[in-house]
Amino acid sequence: MRVGLVIYGSLSQQSGGFRYDRKLCEYLRGRGDTVEVISVPWRSYWHNVATGFSRRLRSRLDRPFDVLIQDELCHPTLWWLNGRLSRPKRTVGLVHHVQSDEQPGLTGVRRRIERRYLQSVDHAVATSEFTKQRGRRLAPDVDDWLVAPPAGRHEGPAIDESVVRQRAHSSPLQIVYLGNLIPRKNLLGLLSALERLEAHENAPDWRLSVLGSHEADPAYAKRAHRRLADLEFADRIDMLGKVSDDVVKQTLTDSHVLCVPSTYEGFGMVYLEATEYGVVPIASANGGAREFITDGHNGALVGPADHQRLAGLLAAWAEDREQLATLGVAALETAAAHPRWAETFESIRLLCADETPAVNI
Repeated sequence: MRVGLVIYGSLSQQSGGFRYDRKLCEYLRGRGDTVEVISVPWRSYWHNVATGFSRRLRSRLDRPFDVLIQDELCHPTLWWLNGRLSRPKRTVGLVHHVQSDEQPGLTGVRRRIERRYLQSVDHAVATSEFTKQRGRRLAPDVDDWLVAPPAGRHEGPAIDESVVRQRAHSSPLQIVYLGNLIPRKNLLGLLSALERLEAHENAPDWRLSVLGSHEADPAYAKRAHRRLADLEFADRIDMLGKVSDDVVKQTLTDSHVLCVPSTYEGFGMVYLEATEYGVVPIASANGGAREFITDGHNGALVGPADHQRLAGLLAAWAEDREQLATLGVAALETAAAHPRWAETFESIRLLCADETPAVNI
């Protein structure tokens, strides 16, 4: 197949969505397909909308692709333009999460733009059943949806059960936050939960490692650093910034609990990555994580504003290390049972080639 892949910015950007796109590109090329990455400048929302009226961009997209795959993040640029494309055989929207869910305060105009985009593609691919349902709620007339969940960083367990059980009894309780410093990932909420943890009568010994770029939203990163400066326990928090994959893997190997209390996650790749290392995820209850995280079995689902419960979970697991070990082993089992990248991407490839007999609508 001749495939066009439309993204904002660079395919090398560090986020779960861009990693998904990058791995999809690699997979299709490995199957013998020609993939051309069409990068669109990533600017402010209304600048992105204006870009969609560019004749130059239209000429880059309106070519004889067998399929034009579009990261739905680009919908402000593509909602109008898609209706003017005649040469691609089909268009497929890749929906990591519904953007107007991430920012519910968006104006009605923006929500209508996203709806128009979803109505403009031939097929839509969602990374979770949750995201599919949210997309169909926004555009109920769109029926052709495929759920194609991401795999993790390691694809299956990365360490042995015996390591997880032994690690569970080590001190202090090692907590990791893995994600860019942006409002949706809610580092400030985690810091508030740690304040409550410190207020416990028998507060446990703990450390927090914060891994993620400070450049994605510099204003939010500054807020986080100011908040950190006001905390008496700031010396127990390591702000490591953007780090290499090797550092991420080593940190997960050494950690007990992952805490990313996001306000919203279309899927939550970081929670799956934690399970590969037997790290117990405290995941957002708002989004797709509940499709593979079961509260009290292999992790916990917590509302983004429920700082008291998050603190209570950390205190309980620090006290009961056998429970922590049991949860960690169940997390490993979750990673072992989860679909691999090849399974996910082959279903997308069949859809793109129009060889799929039925779509899971």
